[in-house]
Amino acid sequence: MKKYDRVLTIAGSDSGGGAGIQADIKAISAMGCYAASAITAVTVQNTLGVQAVHPVPLDILEGQIDSVLSDIGADAVKIGMLHSAAVVDLVAYMLEKYRIRNVVLDPVMVSTSGHRLIEEDAVQVIKNRLMPLARVITPNIPEAEILAGCRIVSESDLDLIARNLSGGNKVSVLLKAGHLDGESLVDYFYNAEDGTMTKFPSERVRTKNTHGTGCTLSSAFAAALARGEDLTCAAKSAKAYIGQAIISGAEYEIGGGYGPVDHFFCLRAFGDTAL
Repeated sequence: MKKYDRVLTIAGSDSGGGAGIQADIKAISAMGCYAASAITAVTVQNTLGVQAVHPVPLDILEGQIDSVLSDIGADAVKIGMLHSAAVVDLVAYMLEKYRIRNVVLDPVMVSTSGHRLIEEDAVQVIKNRLMPLARVITPNIPEAEILAGCRIVSESDLDLIARNLSGGNKVSVLLKAGHLDGESLVDYFYNAEDGTMTKFPSERVRTKNTHGTGCTLSSAFAAALARGEDLTCAAKSAKAYIGQAIISGAEYEIGGGYGPVDHFFCLRAFGDTAL
């Protein structure tokens, strides 16, 4: 019998479908893997922003994770929005319980529209409890500044910050440069397992359809790891996927604010014959 490459995403739900669990499932599926989910919070959200957040009770969140991992299992776990210290602590406990190695942590803290998605005391718990359990983290510039406790003003800062966030070669770091100015962007990937630094240069795509890019990239990274790719190859696969999803998504208009990327650009290439 064939077996799926399985990815569990633990994150918040986005009613607008562009980020969170919805984006994760789309990206994981587009990368050829089986997506399961555990919802940490339900957001009232569209392209204009987040209007409300309703946390899922801890026992229900624990039940979701336990139900999936005890039966379906997971070759990788992607972690997104964890809004409180109690949620972070619970997720860390479950990762320890099931000894998941391929953990991709996207330290979601602020939405594209600027809405804060995490309580202040949760940041320290992420650093102390969750980051040591992750194989790779994928912060953007604002998130890296919070985690590192310092400002990032130019690309020249990224090499050192990525290494510092590794915590003494304990976790690999894909540091995303999208919040920096300039037409050319360079993301830095520090592979803590072999000590190498890989740069991923790209040209900025002028589009407002950037909602969910972080969720999508980290989910693609987790899917690549689930497929058996090594860390640096997985980073390259994830970067190639999100790059094309942004380019393709720039052609669409949906909602009045920040639209999503095109998660299924690869299927659209086949046109109607794919159906």
